[in-house]
Amino acid sequence: MNGYVDNKDDILKRLSRAEGQVRGIHRMVESDTYCIDILTQVSAATKALENVALMLLEDHLTHCVAEASAVGGTVADEKIREASAAIARLVRS
Repeated sequence: MNGYVDNKDDILKRLSRAEGQVRGIHRMVESDTYCIDILTQVSAATKALENVALMLLEDHLTHCVAEASAVGGTVADEKIREASAAIARLVRS
């Protein structure tokens, strides 16, 4: 079972909102909206997706990594490396 299962509905709602924001940005570009207004909406959509990523990361740490740490050994090492790589990708984006 995935760690986010308890937050799945909230994550899906947030993703739907972000999807709506991106569709709105698409419409703004089609209708030649002022650049700064579009950039403001891009920033809002980016922040919405970052919040989803942080929720998923927190769930991963508290569920998957915590369980692997209880097992220990190479399983724990792999989950920690996996989480570290995910954090690095988020920070770079």
